[in-house]
Amino acid sequence: MEWLAEYGYIGLFFGAFLAATLIPLSSDILLVALLATGADPVKAVAAAAVGNWLGGLSSYGLGYLAKWQWLEKWFGVTEAKLERQRARIIRYGSWIALFTWLPLIGDIMAVGLGFYRVSFWKTAVFMFIGKSVRFVMWAILFHHFGLYF
Repeated sequence: MEWLAEYGYIGLFFGAFLAATLIPLSSDILLVALLATGADPVKAVAAAAVGNWLGGLSSYGLGYLAKWQWLEKWFGVTEAKLERQRARIIRYGSWIALFTWLPLIGDIMAVGLGFYRVSFWKTAVFMFIGKSVRFVMWAILFHHFGLYF
């Protein structure tokens, strides 16, 4: 079973990466499943955090490349709505990246941070902190409650 944990880190990394994009996946479940095989929690948390962080940064990049006209044409989002959203994102800035781990809205936050050109380096740091804390908490919960939750 040790081989499963060893190769599972790579799978967890890629699964966490994909989960941080607009693809609906749960990196939390992947992490807990890998921990249940007896994987090293430090390696597992590192693989999940780095993969999820890089996936979040790719969502930031997609937002950075997006154009107003595309959003209006393909998603029916009006310029007025984008201006209201812009005001919120500019108000909180890169601090929003701490919450990009949240299901559903986290991916949209990452895209929005890129779209509105919020500082890449600050966003990257706060995003890494938020996503890392999330996985550390899951590892702690697993350690204390095991397979009972």
